[in-house]
Amino acid sequence: MCRKLGTSQQVAMRRDVMEIGDMIQNQNAAAKTDSPGTLLSGSYREGFRLKESDIDTMLWRVDHRVIWELSHSQYYNMHSQTLILGDISNSPPGFTLLYLLSPSKLRKVQNACVRIGNRHYISSSKYRHIACALPSSSYMSPHGPCASGFIGPMEFDLAHCFVSDFWPPSASSWIDRCHSWPPSNIVDDIVQNGCHLVPIGHKLGQNEGNEWRISFSRAECTLVNAMNHCQFLTYGLLKLVLKEIINNGLDDGEKLLCSYHMKTAVFWAIQQNIIPHWCPQNLLDCFWVCFKLIFKWVYEGFCPNFFIPANNMFLGNIHGAAQKLLFIRLYDLYEKGFAFLLHSPSIRFSIITALYNLDNPFRTDEHILISEKEFDIELFTEIHKNDSICIYKAPLKSCLMYLEAIEQLLSAHSMTQYQILVLQKRTANILQNLAFTVPLHTLICASENKMRYRADKVSCHTLKLAAKFGCITDMLYIAMYYYKTFRFQKALSIIDVLKFKLSHPYVIYNSNVNARIYTETVGGQSLFSKMRHAVAEDITLENVICYVYELMPEQQSGLQNMTFFLTVRFFVLLHMIEILCCRHVDTMRAQIALNDLQTLVHYDQGQLLDCRDISWQILGICQQVTGNLQAALYSYQQSLRQCHLINRIQIATLMRIQDICQ
Repeated sequence: MCRKLGTSQQVAMRRDVMEIGDMIQNQNAAAKTDSPGTLLSGSYREGFRLKESDIDTMLWRVDHRVIWELSHSQYYNMHSQTLILGDISNSPPGFTLLYLLSPSKLRKVQNACVRIGNRHYISSSKYRHIACALPSSSYMSPHGPCASGFIGPMEFDLAHCFVSDFWPPSASSWIDRCHSWPPSNIVDDIVQNGCHLVPIGHKLGQNEGNEWRISFSRAECTLVNAMNHCQFLTYGLLKLVLKEIINNGLDDGEKLLCSYHMKTAVFWAIQQNIIPHWCPQNLLDCFWVCFKLIFKWVYEGFCPNFFIPANNMFLGNIHGAAQKLLFIRLYDLYEKGFAFLLHSPSIRFSIITALYNLDNPFRTDEHILISEKEFDIELFTEIHKNDSICIYKAPLKSCLMYLEAIEQLLSAHSMTQYQILVLQKRTANILQNLAFTVPLHTLICASENKMRYRADKVSCHTLKLAAKFGCITDMLYIAMYYYKTFRFQKALSIIDVLKFKLSHPYVIYNSNVNARIYTETVGGQSLFSKMRHAVAEDITLENVICYVYELMPEQQSGLQNMTFFLTVRFFVLLHMIEILCCRHVDTMRAQIALNDLQTLVHYDQGQLLDCRDISWQILGICQQVTGNLQAALYSYQQSLRQCHLINRIQIATLMRIQDICQ
């Protein structure tokens, strides 16, 4: 199970890496009212890395606050903040109306208001429709209170919501119920962090189009983090059984149970002390207790929300004929006992092993389940992914604010080694953005050569500093800057150094590395040392910043399609910069580099993954600048045929094809 769901060390690392993104963004939002507060949730944030694991992102305006009593208004400045009163008097448990107490300057709030009696309420359906129609929500589809989309192969939900600093009165009984779990310090932390309001009403409520659901996503993240590892594995096992057995073969409309019901069952089982010992040896017993609890809820047609038990989460869809069919399906599994777990392809082998080794079916020594190399690969992959899903950063002004936020976090919080590593990598990224942004701003304003020289010197120093914070491939930004400022020989010298560093068999790239040599060479070293000397990753370019003039059309195409990053495989971009530099100083080397790039793209064996569109595009650009128009046309046509989920460069591709054909 640990190999499928993660060891306790892996899960802790995943959570630390994900949490730091929220911390940076919310530190920045505290200083800027137009910067959104964020909360990442979903199974990805909880520490799962299953194929279907998703990311839920909640965004809210920090200058809009929901209160539950008028007396709460004394804690806010009515001139700078918009207050909203939660009115639960006529709503089903777990839902509320939002009454606008003070005027809002936000147009989408104004347009979402409806009059009920003599008051203005914010309509959830109107607000959701307006938010999903925003440019940032293009390429997304409605999904409950969210807009659903993809970051590469990973699904994510984006919910525009409101936040309340106060715990809702309808959930006050939960505080009194927490005698044994969670501990009092966690209860206090949860209550002090309040809740969120997401734009969806109760299906059977009289004000469905206007009601908002009270969301406890932050509290649930805290509770999942408070689970011991056996409880986490039980939750994960329930998720696997749901996907691979209970919902297997059903259409989306027939899938009545969801992962949230599984999580709720584990919460109730822990708090009610149904299981005296949550330990690896009792994992199957823990699972069976939770499964029977869900079975009982389906039989009764009542699934109590963990925070507001009067909120029956089955009320909208599990009743009547649908409830009867689900009960029959679960009863059939119940009669088979543990044997029904053999129908799960993910855990079949583990169950068979356990049944044949009843005296000692479970190994609990986690340190032998995953090697140092495997753990490091996942850690550095997690850090790279975290940069890909972080909130979009505008250059210059925001970069400086992010650096200040990182400094404040380091001074005010006790960080884990994984979080410090994320902050170092994020600092490197911000410094790179600054290096490519500051000179453009300065050169426009400067008329003297001395000013230009200083700006250039600052940029070079900043990029070299960034390379010391980041991984091996961050040196490529130095080469890009030298190419952009016409210092081709210097750029080529950096490329030569990069090629030498990347030739070592202990370097991790795309999860590939020689395990024995990696362990012998860098095993036992600090994570920072490993990242600097043994990690290579692909390049993510912000589309609002010009790194290489030849890629500007592709970046503009991405911006037009509301994509803020251009993701390029490292070796593809390395060959491109080498070709662009060599065509000015060494045409023979340029041709060799072009041949290498052509071989890489034409004979792709899976290493280009979701970046085949930009890889073919770059090959076409290099062929076009070296005069081979026919080959360039073929490459652009191949680029159009690729998946465009990530970079969305079709507009630039069509433009380049048109230029060649004219």
